[in-house]
Amino acid sequence: MEEGRVLFVDDEEPLRHAVQQGLELAGHNVACFATARSAEAQLSRDLYGVVVSDIKMPDMDGFALLRRALEIDPALPVVLVTGHGDVPLAVEAMRAGAYDFIEKPFDTAHLASVVARALEKRRLVLEVRKLRQELETGSGLEARLVGRSPAIERLRGQVLALADTDVDVLLVGETGSGKEVVARALHDFGGRRDRPFVAINCGAVPAEIIESELFGHVAGAFTGAQKPRTGKLEFADGGTVLLDEIESMPLALQVKLLRAIETRTIERLGSNTPVPLDIRFVAASKADLQAESRAGRFREDLYYRLNVVSLAVPTLRERREDIPLLFNHLAREARTRYRRDIPELDGALISALMAHDWPGNVRELRNAADRFVLGLGEVVPGVPAPGEVAAGADGVAVTGQGTLPERLDAVEKSILMAELRRNNGSLKATYESLGLSRKTLYDKLQRHGLRREDFLVSEEG
Repeated sequence: MEEGRVLFVDDEEPLRHAVQQGLELAGHNVACFATARSAEAQLSRDLYGVVVSDIKMPDMDGFALLRRALEIDPALPVVLVTGHGDVPLAVEAMRAGAYDFIEKPFDTAHLASVVARALEKRRLVLEVRKLRQELETGSGLEARLVGRSPAIERLRGQVLALADTDVDVLLVGETGSGKEVVARALHDFGGRRDRPFVAINCGAVPAEIIESELFGHVAGAFTGAQKPRTGKLEFADGGTVLLDEIESMPLALQVKLLRAIETRTIERLGSNTPVPLDIRFVAASKADLQAESRAGRFREDLYYRLNVVSLAVPTLRERREDIPLLFNHLAREARTRYRRDIPELDGALISALMAHDWPGNVRELRNAADRFVLGLGEVVPGVPAPGEVAAGADGVAVTGQGTLPERLDAVEKSILMAELRRNNGSLKATYESLGLSRKTLYDKLQRHGLRREDFLVSEEG
């Protein structure tokens, strides 16, 4: 994203010059305007910037500019400045939607700090909008396998290349990484899309009935088999079968499965009549099947038969840049399920999402998105759901009280303290884990009054 802009509006030239100098020294890109009308022409819904305007000006005053800015974009931050010290005026400005209110004479450093927070909020608003637009306008595979990282783009390309073929596929990935989503995409984007997709969790079906579940049985095949039953493989004829957690399948049954895959025929329990099938097999495993076969826990011949084409489903740790986009996608799904509005994503939450290791991968992230939309429990460890009051690392409530900027500051401070403690005061480890630059971390520590020395763990401790 391009550099943020500060649109400073005041009819006093010396003040415009002084403020521009001060803000530019603080690292901001400043454009000054003598009238609100001239600044109004710069406003747009896509503006990555903050408006800082004097209230008392001829022709069009700051309140009129505020109203116009909020008509263009209700999320556009506007800071109003007055020299009158009028508290009711300040209250009116905040009620009208101003981001903040500053009295003259003001310290430029204080203004620079307010502007920095406003720009950070604006950046986040624009990024979230962009993500939502991509999700809403995205169609096809991009809406299934969400992300822009090289790992997920490579996986999408592989799925598209394989979807229209009948080749059997082995999916390998950690628990919760989305293997079933990939399997469904292989089915839905191929020629079998109008035929059944049958997912079988080999680890969830009791061993004593899994053979009947897969192959079916005839009446009288065993005690209690009063009626014939069509197995899941036969039911999926013409479509796709996902054998999830294939590593959990009993060894004895693996022999029959191997024959079914090789011959594309099955025999129901209690019958000698072969039933031909037209099935595409997709197997999924969280374990290394080659290592399992060497250890004698998985048939080597079945492994090689399944491993015609193998796709690695990446973990969230391998595609951290996708987490904000994916979290927003999952929050939108939760909004539909629970009929709730999606709360605003703040910078502290996104930092926490990016810093978390996500051992449960997308499944764990989905649970976090559900809590976020419902406003229940911690979204990620140490970060409460919107609207909840939770104690920060120093025991101070970090949300639920004060203005939005105050709450965000408190959450940010709590996260910084938690990361510093976790990293034993190491600044390098902290700014790397939070995805910050070294300078940004130093600036944040100074603003929150934090010192690394306070987080060093003694050898005795």
